Amino acid sequence: IRAALDRIQAATLTMLSDQGRGGMLVVATLPAFAMKWLIPRLNLFYTERPDIGINLVTRNAPFDFDNEGIDAAIHYGNKDWTGVAAQRLIGDEMVAVCSPGYLATHPPLNALADLENHVLLQNGRRPRTWQAWLEAVGAPAINHWAGPRFEHFYMMLQAALAGLGIALMPKVLVADDLASERLVLAFDLPYRTEEAYYVVHSEGKGDDPRVKSFREWLLRTAQA
Repeated sequence: IRAALDRIQAATLTMLSDQGRGGMLVVATLPAFAMKWLIPRLNLFYTERPDIGINLVTRNAPFDFDNEGIDAAIHYGNKDWTGVAAQRLIGDEMVAVCSPGYLATHPPLNALADLENHVLLQNGRRPRTWQAWLEAVGAPAINHWAGPRFEHFYMMLQAALAGLGIALMPKVLVADDLASERLVLAFDLPYRTEEAYYVVHSEGKGDDPRVKSFREWLLRTAQA
């Protein structure tokens, strides 16, 4: 009965908080995207739609619109979800990054072959990411499987900042850290993947005014 109780609680909170407003929108997103991209820009959405409240929750597993009371979600993948409407947002450009401290204490990176002597941080959910990047940039064959594994981009980002190795990350998640020089490019050789961040909702929610406003704002903001 947990799912039913969660829906009752969500409906009660929505009723208490929405009087005289446009409604509460429950948005599920991945932790790294929420912290590095979405939350810093939410004030722009509130400027446009102060009548809509956002209940932001994080999900690492695929969303369940029917049982979790989620109105819309932002997820990373290749638009291979069934029974939902999905529109591409941002995040298909990947870059190899590390901390300045890591570079200072490890062998020089003068050529792609030098990666053989470095720690490549691995994404446990996407184990072939390094292989795809190496092939795309024309790197020689190296052992791209070695290195500690992390389940999510947020964990990989923290590992790179801590100087544990080189991470292959969506550029949108590390743009601020590159600008502040907390991270640097190991090689200035970005490439585009088939995966990206998408705004997703159930097919029946497409005409919901709250979902429509939030989706259109996301698409405009990502394009900008």
